[in-house]
Amino acid sequence: MKLRSMLFVPADSERKLAKALASPADALILDLEDAVAASRKAEARIAAAAFVTAQANQLSSKLFVRINPLDSGMAMEDLATVVVPGLAGIMLPKSNSAADVIRLGHCLDALEARTGMVPGSVVIVPVATETAAAMLNMQSFAGPVPRLAGMTWGAEDLSAAIGAISNREEEGSLSPLYTLANSLCLCAAAATGVAAIDTLYADFRDDAGLAASCRVSRRRGFRGRIAIHPDQVATINAAFSPSEAELTHARRIVEAFAAQPDAGTLSLDGVMLDKPHLTQALRTLSQNG
Repeated sequence: MKLRSMLFVPADSERKLAKALASPADALILDLEDAVAASRKAEARIAAAAFVTAQANQLSSKLFVRINPLDSGMAMEDLATVVVPGLAGIMLPKSNSAADVIRLGHCLDALEARTGMVPGSVVIVPVATETAAAMLNMQSFAGPVPRLAGMTWGAEDLSAAIGAISNREEEGSLSPLYTLANSLCLCAAAATGVAAIDTLYADFRDDAGLAASCRVSRRRGFRGRIAIHPDQVATINAAFSPSEAELTHARRIVEAFAAQPDAGTLSLDGVMLDKPHLTQALRTLSQNG
């Protein structure tokens, strides 16, 4: 499942849902959590289910719903309403560990059976660093987790959870705890064999800043990014797609190793290459298309 760009859309906004249909985002996240006032939660979950049902044939591979946290008292009703044919995945906020993902998976087992959906068809992407407990439990993502399709992280809820005045230093850089959250997300995603999805870029009018931030993010190992405005999607997609030069170089590496299958290392353009270079080249080619 390609998750270069995941666009948040308030589930209770008919106008924004309609606009999202034209988005080139790899996934639409119909939001039942932060973007929806408490008084509109019931209306929002019904609207999300109706949207998924209406778009099931056209967009079934890209429709996610961000439910309310498992301990909020609203998650079960969210799930009971929105798990309908056409739903691709659930984004789980404020996950405390891999156990929460597994718990959610058990709920999905029952709901898929109830609606006649293919077992295991609804995947899960947790926001894995939003609580203090989550930071202490990131090692729980030490191997494959059923239904896990990607992982993302967040700084805003984490700062609120620990009582920080801000998640940034005075000069504007992320404080150490949040750079740690970023790094732990990368490691946990790699350990579980899924894509790491970078957190949002708040200034949706700053396209140049978003592009520069995405380039840094991709170099560090992230495979995609959260979008909070439709105008961010094209920039994110471009940043997390390999360039023609990268693809050409990756193909040459693969071809060089194919030509010398017994070689542990080889030289290409005067540079020594070994198996990690081949792994990276294959990963680059897998991100094309």
